[in-house]
Amino acid sequence: MSVFTDLQFAINDSSKFPEQKLISGPSPYWDKYLEGPSYIKPEDRQKPLVSSGKLDEKYSKYTTDLTPLLGTTYSEDVNLVDILEDDELLRDLAIQISQRGVVFFKKQQNLTIQQQKDLIQKLGLLSGKPAANGLHKHQTTPGAGIIGESGLVDPEITFITNRRKNLIVDVAGDRTAAEGWHSDITFEPVPADYSSLRIFEQPPSGGDTLWANGYALYEKLSPSLRGYFDTLTGTYSQPLFKRAAVDKFQIYSEARGAPENTGDDSIAVHPIIRTNPVTGWKAFFGIGSNFTHLNDVTPLEAQALQKLVWDLLVQSHDIHVRYKWDKYDIAIWDNRSTLHAANRDIRLLGDEFRSGVRTVGIAERPYLDVNSLTQTEGLKLLAQQQQEKKLAKSLEKTSI
Repeated sequence: MSVFTDLQFAINDSSKFPEQKLISGPSPYWDKYLEGPSYIKPEDRQKPLVSSGKLDEKYSKYTTDLTPLLGTTYSEDVNLVDILEDDELLRDLAIQISQRGVVFFKKQQNLTIQQQKDLIQKLGLLSGKPAANGLHKHQTTPGAGIIGESGLVDPEITFITNRRKNLIVDVAGDRTAAEGWHSDITFEPVPADYSSLRIFEQPPSGGDTLWANGYALYEKLSPSLRGYFDTLTGTYSQPLFKRAAVDKFQIYSEARGAPENTGDDSIAVHPIIRTNPVTGWKAFFGIGSNFTHLNDVTPLEAQALQKLVWDLLVQSHDIHVRYKWDKYDIAIWDNRSTLHAANRDIRLLGDEFRSGVRTVGIAERPYLDVNSLTQTEGLKLLAQQQQEKKLAKSLEKTSI
């Protein structure tokens, strides 16, 4: 497991997966979005985090912003193993990922699988997630996964690959590429904070991934409509997992990174708009392939509202970034404020394979603080604070 360049994997081999018990039905917390060990009460919520500046000071010369608001790439001169050893750098990195949506590090073959897992867990803990929550164990992991040091599939790793047919496409039929937009595991009562994907098999072309800015999507709406969406909740689900598993493998139904995430029915209720606790900014959360419907509105209203937001998402290229992978690149993103989608041209690769290792951290239960800022307001505040710091330093030097 320590050598990333020599991974072994198993597909539809139940003998390679740890024993598990079956917990039937949904989580007892699926519709109780204001309850549970992972719910943070308003009086206990943290203030937005402020960077120490250490990460920028040490590594900013190796970075390139891919768009004004979304996506930053670190060159291969930066080794994530070094950052992993310093909690202050990691905390700054968590803040940067939450502000920029997604961050890429080039050619990180030296990072072991265990270190990739540690990276995502520590990013979450250092930025304030519930201390008892860990990494997600995906419902479909028993069907295909990476072999760990025990000789069995490691359920805390998701095997992203075209070495097997796409389970969802198999049972749902072919879909447009745009229908792939989603945030990770929103069908769980306690969904994801940070995810990472590192590619270890990459074809000569194809297989790009796109990300969208959930903060900016929220700001595409007029202020009055934002206020209305602030009041709504939605139901999120993924029933296709059980259909895909029939006669192939048993859905993983034990606790999946948080005590609320149990059961073999993948369904949850969340606010449509949520506050990212790291930045304190509002993001549009209720959209994508794991989103089922708006709650407490008529079907006609729901259809019109969902189409409006969907059209804004897929047609607004100004809030997207597209990444072309190199072998061993790693992407780390914040699911609370981004969506992503793989380019469907993977289907055209034939005998060329695109495979990667994904790790997903479990955060807090989604919440909305109606007094949260938009990204635009938040960036203005950050700029003002930075200017005040520069002025204070200047005055300090003058007084000396």
